[in-house]
Amino acid sequence: MTIICRYCSKFWNEFKTFTLRGNVLDMAVGLIIGTAFANVVKSLVEDILTPPLGLILGGVDLVNLTIIINNFIYIHEPPVIIHYGKFLQAILYLVVIGLVFFLLLRIINDMRDAIHHIKITPGAFIELTEHTKVLREIRDLLSFPIKPDATHQTNDDASTTRRLVSRPEL
Repeated sequence: MTIICRYCSKFWNEFKTFTLRGNVLDMAVGLIIGTAFANVVKSLVEDILTPPLGLILGGVDLVNLTIIINNFIYIHEPPVIIHYGKFLQAILYLVVIGLVFFLLLRIINDMRDAIHHIKITPGAFIELTEHTKVLREIRDLLSFPIKPDATHQTNDDASTTRRLVSRPEL
C-alpha cells in the first residue's frame, strides 16, 4: 500500500510541475482564445456568409437543405433525413478557419524571414543621442575597479582618509 501511495505522490508532484510550467499555461491560454475565435468564425459562417450564399443560389436556406429517404425497410417508421446543408455549412466553416490560419502563419513567417535578413555590418555608424552618450560615460566610469592603495586626507579632519577612485581621463 505504501508503494502505491509513494507512486501517487510522485505522480502528483510531476503532474503539478508539468502543469505549472510556462508552456502548459501558454497552451491553456491559446486553447481558450482558440475556442473563442472558433465561436466567432462559426457565427460569421452561420449568420453572415451562409445567408447571402443561399440568396445567390436562388434564395435557398443552406442550413435547411435536406434529403428525405423513405424508410423502405420499416414502413411504419418515419423517413430518414440527411441534413447536407449543415454539412456544407461545416465545410465553409473549415475553409474560413483554414484561410485565417494560413494568413496568420504567412504573416508570422514573413516577419521571421524579415528578422533573419536584417544584417548589421560591423562598421555601421549608429547616431547616439547626447543622453545615451552621457549614460555610456557613466557606465564606463563605474565599471573601473577601485585601487586600494590610493588614499587622500580630507581638509576637515586629518585623521579621516578617503579612497580615491582612479578613473581614466576622458
